[in-house]
Amino acid sequence: MTILPPDANLDELPRELARLRHERGWSYDNLAERTGLSRRTLIEIEQGRTVGTLATWHALSHAFDLPLDGFFAALCEGHTPPGAT
Repeated sequence: MTILPPDANLDELPRELARLRHERGWSYDNLAERTGLSRRTLIEIEQGRTVGTLATWHALSHAFDLPLDGFFAALCEGHTPPGAT
């Protein structure tokens, strides 16, 4: 029998990005300058139209001076993260 992991809560990634950006008072242009990502990419992620690549989230982690796993912890919203039990 195969036991599948719970679905990732992909809705939380854009919310977390928006929260952090607003918390710092950064515009899309400010964040684009800090990450080297396009303004369009940032908008697409925040609006949930794309998830982005690992390289995208790596750049965002550095811009916000947060560990990469800080963003991805949001994927487990609504269920117990692995290793928590």
